[in-house]
Amino acid sequence: MKAIVYTEYGAPEVLQLKEVEKPSPNANEVLIKIYATAATSSDANARGFVFVPRGFKLLSRMVFGIRRPRKEIIGLDLAGEIESVGTEVSLFEKGDQVFGIDGSGLGAYAEYVCRPEDGALAMKPANLSFEEAAAVPNGGLTALFFLREKGKIQSGQKVLINGASGMIG
Repeated sequence: MKAIVYTEYGAPEVLQLKEVEKPSPNANEVLIKIYATAATSSDANARGFVFVPRGFKLLSRMVFGIRRPRKEIIGLDLAGEIESVGTEVSLFEKGDQVFGIDGSGLGAYAEYVCRPEDGALAMKPANLSFEEAAAVPNGGLTALFFLREKGKIQSGQKVLINGASGMIG
């Protein structure tokens, strides 16, 4: 399969299109054929620590890899179709159209990725394109966290969204 790979940290030029091994799902995972992904600031941080405060760069390298990236394929958000399921999967089946995010697994800059069934993965609404669905998870989950956990917004309350000028803006 094809994937966008990086073997060193740096500017976007470190990204390369390469042929890599297609993953196989574990018992609790689904194999997703990716139709769309989103390029986010999180991806830029993983690649080059662009938005990481000066004092946190060493900590970031400890997470992502000291000398070079531990995981060579970045990408958090995805939308696609389930191609196969592991033996213990019960929530999804082959052919399901899904979207989601996985901050620890990365790998969405590829043709295929495996995700755990119980991860942040959901059925794609029929009225969303794959491209639209791939743009939702990172910003949507971040906004949801701040609305629910920090804003203490409850069902029935109204919220004024001023701007909406970016993924989280």
